[in-house]
Amino acid sequence: MIRVGLRDARAHFSRFLLSIIAIALGVSFVVGSFCFREMLNNQVDEMMATNADHDVYVRGSEEQHDDETMSTDSDSDTSTATYNMIDTSLTTTISKVNGVKDATADTSVSGVLTLVGKDGNAVSSGMSGITVAINGKAWRSAHLEHGDWPKNRHEIALHTFALEQSGLGIGDTTTLVYPSGPEDVKIVGSFSTDSSQAGALLIAVPGNVVKDLYEQNSGQSGQTQNIGVYGSANGGSPLTAAQQQELADRINKALPRSSKAHAITGDQMRDESSKSSKEMLGFIQPLILIFAVIALFVGSFIIANTFSMIVRESMRGYALLRSIGASSGQVFLTVIIQALILGLVGSVAGIALGWGMVKGIAALLAQLGTPMTGSVTPTPNDMLVGLVVGIVVAVIGAVLPARRAALAPPIQAMNETVNPEPSVAPRAIAGGIITLIGALSWILCWRIGAADGKEPTSVAAVNALADALGTGWMLGIGAACVVIGVIMVGPALVETASVVLGWIPSLLFPVAGRLAMRNLSRQKRRTSNTAAALFVGVAIVSCLGVVASSVNASVAGIIDSGLKTDYIVSSTNGQIPDKAVNDIKGIKDVKSVSVSRMMMNAKFDGETALAFAEQPTVFSDVMDPVAAQGNADKALRRGELVVGEKLAKDRDWKIGDKVTVTCKRVVVDQEATAKAQADYQAQVQAKVQSLQTEAQTLLAAGDQAGAKAKADEAQQAVADAQNVDPATLVKTKDEPTKAVRRIGAIISNSVYRTAVFMNDEQAENLTNKEALFTIMVFVTARHGSDVAGLRGKILKQTKPYYVLTVQDHDEYKSTVSSLVDQMLIVLYALLALSIIIAIFGIVNTLALSVSERTREIGLLRAIGTSKAKIRGMLAIEAALISVLGTVIGLVVGTAAGVVIQQTYKASGMEQLAIPWGQLGVFLLLSIGIGVLASLPPSRRALKAPVLDAVASE
Repeated sequence: MIRVGLRDARAHFSRFLLSIIAIALGVSFVVGSFCFREMLNNQVDEMMATNADHDVYVRGSEEQHDDETMSTDSDSDTSTATYNMIDTSLTTTISKVNGVKDATADTSVSGVLTLVGKDGNAVSSGMSGITVAINGKAWRSAHLEHGDWPKNRHEIALHTFALEQSGLGIGDTTTLVYPSGPEDVKIVGSFSTDSSQAGALLIAVPGNVVKDLYEQNSGQSGQTQNIGVYGSANGGSPLTAAQQQELADRINKALPRSSKAHAITGDQMRDESSKSSKEMLGFIQPLILIFAVIALFVGSFIIANTFSMIVRESMRGYALLRSIGASSGQVFLTVIIQALILGLVGSVAGIALGWGMVKGIAALLAQLGTPMTGSVTPTPNDMLVGLVVGIVVAVIGAVLPARRAALAPPIQAMNETVNPEPSVAPRAIAGGIITLIGALSWILCWRIGAADGKEPTSVAAVNALADALGTGWMLGIGAACVVIGVIMVGPALVETASVVLGWIPSLLFPVAGRLAMRNLSRQKRRTSNTAAALFVGVAIVSCLGVVASSVNASVAGIIDSGLKTDYIVSSTNGQIPDKAVNDIKGIKDVKSVSVSRMMMNAKFDGETALAFAEQPTVFSDVMDPVAAQGNADKALRRGELVVGEKLAKDRDWKIGDKVTVTCKRVVVDQEATAKAQADYQAQVQAKVQSLQTEAQTLLAAGDQAGAKAKADEAQQAVADAQNVDPATLVKTKDEPTKAVRRIGAIISNSVYRTAVFMNDEQAENLTNKEALFTIMVFVTARHGSDVAGLRGKILKQTKPYYVLTVQDHDEYKSTVSSLVDQMLIVLYALLALSIIIAIFGIVNTLALSVSERTREIGLLRAIGTSKAKIRGMLAIEAALISVLGTVIGLVVGTAAGVVIQQTYKASGMEQLAIPWGQLGVFLLLSIGIGVLASLPPSRRALKAPVLDAVASE
């Protein structure tokens, strides 16, 4: 029987091609997802081994959960484990520990510097867009290739990749945009690292510069997240795990108890950091697996249809096998063997395709400026998973046809008697119940969104369930139930749908249209399962299309109705220099320039919140506040707080309440600075005295040359001390600040529902001006001035800063819309995959239908039905299947999108927008898909001679 199965597999191999393609596509996404994830993981491991290569790290000893996020959304339950900040002065204590070669506080920052390339434009590093400033002293895995490390603010060294991207060379002078503005810098060196930086631009600047940048960016002074330590045991080479632990133990013994610091091994730090980075990138694999699930889901239907066709054509052969003594199990085995061969071939092809897909993605990323050096080769486990998945899907698809072949009585099989299709009513009832459960879940989500923090229903048990699951789970459960339920109900809808959807074709093409309508109802399950391929893909895309359109409409509504200013100035690196703001203020046609600045480290009644320092003109010239209580404009001018409505509800704040605002200022620590200066002078004097003593000893020994060299070295030490930058010896400290402010207004603008606005002047009394990050500048034109001409004047003032963009209302809306549209590109790829696989499914279904109706089609041709009408009949059948899946997908997807919009209406998605034009295109496209899919079966149906077709049964 095994030989029979292998022979049949060889004989039917051409019939398996579509099924092989479907399996290969599904397996390719499965294997590709694992390969891509492993490539990213390898890249992360390589970069961690390079960029975090210290032997020991000293960090805070008190684990903290960063659940005091800027957003006070109660639906968010994410919490990131961090550790308390530690004092950078601990580097002195750590450096004295036996076995420590060097100890350095981590003050690296990212995204605050912008490099201007040879072409005069800001350098973009492909998809990553990350710029990192590092200490001007090399770390173990960084190697100076040419030139020197920078010594002052106007010198930099560039990573070799940054040099390549910028087109610059050593010795060139270019512009580096600091948060304070652009400055001319000279490239004095280049360096490389042991691993690729995945598109990041590494810019080396002196230690005191990066320290200042770190303090400005983090709002911390004299503190760091960790201190990196290199050990001396191996002469500069990395320590072993045992050596790392031994050094960490020695450092822990030396650390003061009051330091709240703890030393861990470098391996432990790298493992934790890698795990965190990998978890952040983990969303990519499930996204790719969605494609795999759709491909394999549809592939199982194609396989089932293929084997149904093969079993029907081979039924007489199976009957003969049964009549000569073969058991039903042996007949079942012959079909399963064919499925195993099909699954094996499709899986192997899928593994190769998935590998090639990831290599192509890696090549594309390299072209876009994000080179990845992580391995893309599938592991044995990846290949085993792909192989098992492909074979299992093939076997599942073949089980029912194989069971039919095995259990059919030999006499019935010999005569090829076709059993009537079982009733679809029980399946429809079960599917209807499941669909109803999903719909009820969506309704509950809707009620939760409308309740806006109140009880969604009057039933306590339902409210408890809603509180336990939240909107996310309720939406997910509802979507799963609706999709499964609709697929189960599908066969019961086929007959009615064929009449409704076939009405117009039957009027235009009476014969072909009516025959097509009748043929669809013959095999309701098969028709419904084929339509399910398009249903799933179209439902997902149409749902997210509604969400995207609603987001765009809501943003546009907020900008049109709430934003009164004429121009918005923003920065690609997130901060706008104060000098640029002053330049814009100097334009004579400007009525007001309102600067929106974020307050770092501000707490209100002991808890953090999204806080903005604003000029009084923000509510008169920039935005139109929707007042829930009080007058926001007057409150801000009086120095009172303006609070978002949701934040006020969460904190139980009301108009007139007094709120304690705490923050901190960075001030010069006079005592520590004086000590640092004295210690430095003592160190220099001791060094000079030592060199002079050595010079005298050498002179007494008659070594005049050696004595002169030591004397010169002593003079150079004195000169170096005189030229040292005094800023490097200035020590700072954090000074706590506190103020009590009255809540003067509560606003309900959706964008600012969780924010606090404070008068700009009072904010500067609580913290340093440098700690207030200017993230947006709103420019309002003077009444009667040339508003259009003002744009050119603003552009002229902002051009020297390279990173600033000027937008009017329409451009600002377009920027937000483009971010949403970029997300839709992935969804359209998902739709394209669904279409491709749906075409395979429709082709297979029609091929099976043609095979079953060979004699019928032959009789139609014998009585004079033209080939065009036969083609038309099959084209209408395919189009109706395609339209059926698309229509159901549009209905379900649009309903899901409406539910999501209503659920999150209070969070900013205020306006419902259904993209009717887009949905109409999907519907028209489905007709073309059906016609295209009908071509191969039509060719086969008309290929057989009429007499042979009539005699075939």
